[in-house]
Amino acid sequence: MRPVLSFLCAVLLVITAGTAVSAQPPQGGPPGRLDRARPLTVVYFIQWGIYGRGFNVKNLIDNGSADKLSVIDYAFGNVAPNGAGDIVCQSFDSWADYGAPIAAENSVDGVGDVWGAPLRGNFNQLRKLKEQYPDLKVDISLGGWTGSKWFSDAALTPESRATLVSSCIDLFLRGNLPVENEAGGPGAAAGVFDGIDLDWEWPGSEGNTGNIIRPEDKQNLTALVEEFRSQLDAYAAEVGHHQLLTQFLPAATSAIDAGFEVDELMDSYDFASFQGYDLAGPWDLSATNHQSKLYVPKDDPQPQFSVDTTARTLIGEGAPTSKLVMGVPFYGHGWTGVTNNDHGLYQPAGAPAPGTWEAGSEDYKVLATLPSSGFTRYWDGQAMVPWLFDGTTFWSYDDPQSLMQKTRYVRLNGLGGVMFWELSGDTSQGDLITAIHDGLTARGPH
Repeated sequence: MRPVLSFLCAVLLVITAGTAVSAQPPQGGPPGRLDRARPLTVVYFIQWGIYGRGFNVKNLIDNGSADKLSVIDYAFGNVAPNGAGDIVCQSFDSWADYGAPIAAENSVDGVGDVWGAPLRGNFNQLRKLKEQYPDLKVDISLGGWTGSKWFSDAALTPESRATLVSSCIDLFLRGNLPVENEAGGPGAAAGVFDGIDLDWEWPGSEGNTGNIIRPEDKQNLTALVEEFRSQLDAYAAEVGHHQLLTQFLPAATSAIDAGFEVDELMDSYDFASFQGYDLAGPWDLSATNHQSKLYVPKDDPQPQFSVDTTARTLIGEGAPTSKLVMGVPFYGHGWTGVTNNDHGLYQPAGAPAPGTWEAGSEDYKVLATLPSSGFTRYWDGQAMVPWLFDGTTFWSYDDPQSLMQKTRYVRLNGLGGVMFWELSGDTSQGDLITAIHDGLTARGPH
C-alpha cells in the first residue's frame, strides 16, 4: 500500500471529475523493461488459489486473461528469520510454489508434472505461461498483510538490508530452491521471475497484529529500496536484462505520510501500485459505504477516502503519474442487518455479511449473480461505483461499468495502468479483466 516516486516537474491535479492532469510520456528501455507504449495491466495471482478455489495458472488462458496482462505479481514470498536469526526471503508454501504435481488437465501446456522433477507447482506453470506469452512479466511479491511482521528488522541496518536482498535474489531470481518433496535444488526456478514486488504493510504504521513498527521505518524503507535497486541492477548486468522493482502502496494518506518518502523512492521503481480498495468494510458497522469509490460523494460520512484522493496525495508528494498504477478489487465487502433506508447506503449494520471464504467478503463472480436472487443493483453517479441491496444485506464492489470509469480516469490523467486483486474473483469469461483491457485501450463504452 505505498508508492514512492521522484517527479522533476510539478504536476497540477484539478478537482473536477474526469479532468486530465499533465502526464509524462511512456518510456521504452533495454531488454527486460516493460512495454510502456500502452497502460499496464497488473494482476496478483494467489499462491493458495490451487487449493479450495481450484484456480490454476492455466485459468489465465481459459478465461482469456493471459494475453491482456502485462505483469503477474505472485503472492506471496515470505520475509522472516532463518535458523541463524537473519531476516531472509523464504517460501510461504513450498508445496504450492514448486512441489505440487499439477495434473495434465490443469497444466498450461497440457503436460502434467512428473514426480521428482526439480520444478513443479505454480512456479513451473508460470514458467510455461511465459513461454507461451513471452512479453508477460512475473514478479515475486514479498510480504502482504500476514507476511510483513519482519520487514522493519530487515530494513534496520546496512547489513540486514544487504542480507535480505541477496537472499531474495538467490531464492527467487537465481532460483536456488531448498530441496523439499523431491523438488528444488540449485537453479531450479531460474527464469520464472522477472523482478520483485515489495508489499510491506505498513512501514511506520499499524498493519497486521504483531507487526514490528519503528519510527525510522520510513527512512529505512528508502534505504532498503535503494539496496534492492542496486543489487537488482548488478544481477541484471550479470544476466543481460533489466530486473523489475515495484511496490504496493496504501490508500490512507496517513499511512503514506508515516512510511513513504515518495519523492525519493520512485526513481528506483519501475512502477508502484496503490490500493484503491478496502476504503470501507464491515470492520466498521457504524455505516455502510463504498469500498472502492473513485470520488467522494457530497454526503459521504468518510470523506477522507477515495481513489482520487490517494492518487492526488501521491502525485503531490512527487510520484510521476506514469509510474502510478491504480488498484481495483475483484471482490466486494458486505454488511448485513443493515437499516432499510436510502437503499442501504451509509446505514448502520449488525454484522459482516456471510461470504464464501470469509465473512464480509465475496468474489465478484458470486456478486454478479445476486441481482437474479433478490438483490437490486444501484449506481452512485458521484462515487462512480455500484452497490447491491436486498433490504437487509449490502454489498460494495466494482463491476464492468465502474471499471470503465476507472480506466477512463487512468487514461485521462496519464496514470501507468491498473492493478487488480485478484484474478480468481473474476467470472469464468473474464468479464472484469475484459472491461479493464477494453477501457485502457479505449474500446467499448466510456
